Amino acid sequence: MQRRDFLALGGLGLGGLALPPLVGRAIAAEQLVSTLDVAIKKPLADAALQAATGAGASYCDVRIGRYLQQSLQTREDRVENVVNTESTGVGVRVLADGAWGFAATNGLTTDSVAEAARRAVAIARANAKIQDAKVQLAPVQGVGEVSWRTPIRRNGMEVPVKEKVELLLSVNAAALQAGASFVNSQMFLVNEQKYFASTDGSYIDQDVHRIWTPFTVTAVDKASGRFRTRNGLSSPAGMGYEFLEADPAQRFELPGGVVAYGLSYDMREDAIAAAKQAQEKLKAPSVKPGKYDLVIDPSNLFLTIHENVGHPLELDRVLGYEANYAGTSFATLDKRGSFRWGSDLVNLYADKTRPGSLGAVGYDDEGVKCKRWDLVKDGILVDYQSVRDQAHILGKTESDGCCYADSWSSVQFQRMPNVSLAPGKAPLTVADMIRGVERGLYVHGRGSYSIDQQRYNAQFGGQLFYEIRNGEVAGLVEDAAYQIRTPEFWNGCVAICDERDFRLGGSFFDGKGQPSQVSAVSHGASTARFDGQNIINTARSLG
Repeated sequence: MQRRDFLALGGLGLGGLALPPLVGRAIAAEQLVSTLDVAIKKPLADAALQAATGAGASYCDVRIGRYLQQSLQTREDRVENVVNTESTGVGVRVLADGAWGFAATNGLTTDSVAEAARRAVAIARANAKIQDAKVQLAPVQGVGEVSWRTPIRRNGMEVPVKEKVELLLSVNAAALQAGASFVNSQMFLVNEQKYFASTDGSYIDQDVHRIWTPFTVTAVDKASGRFRTRNGLSSPAGMGYEFLEADPAQRFELPGGVVAYGLSYDMREDAIAAAKQAQEKLKAPSVKPGKYDLVIDPSNLFLTIHENVGHPLELDRVLGYEANYAGTSFATLDKRGSFRWGSDLVNLYADKTRPGSLGAVGYDDEGVKCKRWDLVKDGILVDYQSVRDQAHILGKTESDGCCYADSWSSVQFQRMPNVSLAPGKAPLTVADMIRGVERGLYVHGRGSYSIDQQRYNAQFGGQLFYEIRNGEVAGLVEDAAYQIRTPEFWNGCVAICDERDFRLGGSFFDGKGQPSQVSAVSHGASTARFDGQNIINTARSLG
């Protein structure tokens, strides 16, 4: 990645989330639509399985992957970059003498994968000599030959680059015409073609698609030199290019004149609104710090769920396996079944099956069929996220199906599934919720954030903070961020809108592990109210 590309991507507001792995072989756009035939993949998988068991492995799984990525970057009336990459190879994981071993190869021959399998066995046996306890692997019933596809209507990889560039440049032009001083827009497309086979008797072929179109609009006050930005309010999605074909049924008109989107996106409309709101932010007063009741839109709340629910309930983090890189968790195992995470209204669940979500697949990278399960029930912590070699720690007889690797060359490990806040059961609209607030803030869009090493204390900004006075949305305020302690925040949840307002937010490049890997994950919620939260003023004088 060139330096200017790194800087451009770093300016997207990805904050703490790993940058996109634009690695692999650069290819022409037309090569993004080709696939590996099953007639090629199954013999390779069988060669690895036979070589591993022949070398003494008690278990083996094989992942044959073709990972395709396309990214486009524009600024004002210019195309800054178009990158197409392809990476194909085979990863082999084995269990031998009670320890894991892993090896990978980009050689797509039976001899290459067999050699990788034997090398994985040798690594496992070396690991066994220094391992304190043998791996306990939860059983999985083999499913034979099955396939799963992201239910797309239009493959984004097949859409001509010219059409995509024209869209982004038209978005930029619309923002500039609406008063923006600067604008940059991007498009990311991912297609993971994954073939999994294991000694359990599974041969699983999956074709996964994701799309994301972020942008940043900047308005400058030329007299003072001050500037304000507003990023796009859309979420990335596990969909095809039809995501960008605006569906009126997926459009939400919210109090304060904000427009939100579900599993469909009108990028031009959002860019025009962003230009106008960035100019409004230049004139907005600075927030007065203090205690406020917060009405938080899903476009902001998803990140709080991600950082302060999803991550602390990853079992490997709870057990300390991530302590050297991304921290531990306050949600220790002794809290399971008794710890009050939130109010009685708070129900948080994991779900790898929801259509349109970033984490939706049929099976994880251990061949486990994906499902939905509760993490917090009626405010009480009831469960964590586990994979096959962790299930026994929780007394479970099966994995939760949330094991993932971001490449054929990376070993799979426990990654966050989609984690969402269940909508309220009683009928409640956003407008009705706001009418009950005397002094509050209505929050939209993700901003900067900071979290401690145990995911207990955190601070979150946003794109738009509207003041609420006596049940009505007033104007924008600036320089606001809310500070939380995780259980106090969720126990302050006094209302959640019903399922009509339920929307997905998401992280396209969530980083974890050493060496670092990325994954994509969605977080759903309806607008929720949290009373008595601490608001700080983030403005500071630079002299």
